Amino acid sequence: MTNQALIDALREADAVQFGEFELSHGGTSEYYVDKYLFETDPGCLEAIADAFAERVTPEDKLGGVALGGVPLAAATSVAAGVPYVIARKQRKEYGTANLVEGRLEDGEEVVVLEDIVTTGTSLVDAIEALRDAGATVDRALVVVDRQEGGRENVEAADVEMEALVTAEELLADRN
Repeated sequence: MTNQALIDALREADAVQFGEFELSHGGTSEYYVDKYLFETDPGCLEAIADAFAERVTPEDKLGGVALGGVPLAAATSVAAGVPYVIARKQRKEYGTANLVEGRLEDGEEVVVLEDIVTTGTSLVDAIEALRDAGATVDRALVVVDRQEGGRENVEAADVEMEALVTAEELLADRN
């Protein structure tokens, strides 16, 4: 799958919007990528899952960052035939009180999946939770890198980050 095909899929799902938007980290932006629109659109979700599946091996386990990374991990798990776990943002206060849900063996290699990276804080938190649970995390795959420092923060955690699409590519025809 080409970058342009993924960009087209994101646009066909109406997930790329323009205007004035407040972002989760408190900043503002002239564009917004609505993960809920692209993750709930079957065609777009399938395109993303297929692109991620091309980048994992049968020995990998996937880690989905709650909430946005979970549908990506589930769909990619099916497309690639590999299992996944879920990295929560906060420990639940009932049941098992786990930060990581699913089967994870000590030392197991996990490739973390995330929807959109701006500052990288959520992704780094998930990486730390997975490592604390015994996982080895060296790679992260993301749908969109907004190119606002997230890659640098993820790489500072000794994790290689690969984005399917960058902001520069997504906005290339707007210039």
